[in-house]
Amino acid sequence: MTQWGTPDMYSNLARVMVRTPTTVGKFVEEGHWRMPDTVALLEEHKSFTQLLESLGCTVDVAGSIDGLVDSVYMHDPMIMTPHGAILLKMAKPVRSTEPSFFRKDLEKIGVPILGELTAPAFADGGDKVWLDEKTLLIGHSYRTNTAGIEQIREMLAPFGVDVLSFDLPHYEGPGAVLHLMSVLSPIAGDKAVVYEPLAPARLLQYLESRGITWFTVSEKEMLTQGSNILAIRPNVVVLAAGNPEIESKLKSAGVEVHLFAGNNVAVKGDGGPTCMTAPLLRISS
Repeated sequence: MTQWGTPDMYSNLARVMVRTPTTVGKFVEEGHWRMPDTVALLEEHKSFTQLLESLGCTVDVAGSIDGLVDSVYMHDPMIMTPHGAILLKMAKPVRSTEPSFFRKDLEKIGVPILGELTAPAFADGGDKVWLDEKTLLIGHSYRTNTAGIEQIREMLAPFGVDVLSFDLPHYEGPGAVLHLMSVLSPIAGDKAVVYEPLAPARLLQYLESRGITWFTVSEKEMLTQGSNILAIRPNVVVLAAGNPEIESKLKSAGVEVHLFAGNNVAVKGDGGPTCMTAPLLRISS
């Protein structure tokens, strides 16, 4: 049986890694968070981990890293592929050491490393979306550059993977975070959640060409992580509490929605449930 690899973003999430948040660091000055309640930060993360376990995931919990407040967002330093992990280089200066910590965490449990980005490339995992094992979408953003996209494309070319890039808008500029997964979350092979105003037109046209329909998110709920949704399996998702509009749309369409309290661990750091997880194994039914 396959131990590692993710062919998409929505098939059965069998194994996942999270990192305990640190309470030591410059959340506002360096991380650009809204200052969290650090007691609630830990409680929310623990509850989130327990929710994943209750939904059938095996959860590997990596230790906290003092000073690296963004390291709770495990999705960004690495891209998991069907063929092993790609360790990334991160454009946000305070996050530059995270991939080296991540390498140790992966090696400890035996996850194969497919490759690692080298300068001048940089990329964040939040800018990637697997539609299927042969189709990887990447956002070209302030966190992911042309060299990063090209190096990822070269690593995946031997496996016949199509890497398609889409330009993301300026929005709030290079100091803020806008990833592809800020505006797009697949929840099944034919369904996604999308924040349309910041989604590239060419991306929406591509989703239509693939027969993928989507639920739209309001600006208010995009800002509280309503468009960053973690699929546990097709049509079963985890959503940050406090997004009743998209929650209602999903439930009305028969999607099973599980909420977690994320005001501190998710909303105040601009990272949703997908950001908080590094998928290690997804199994297609």
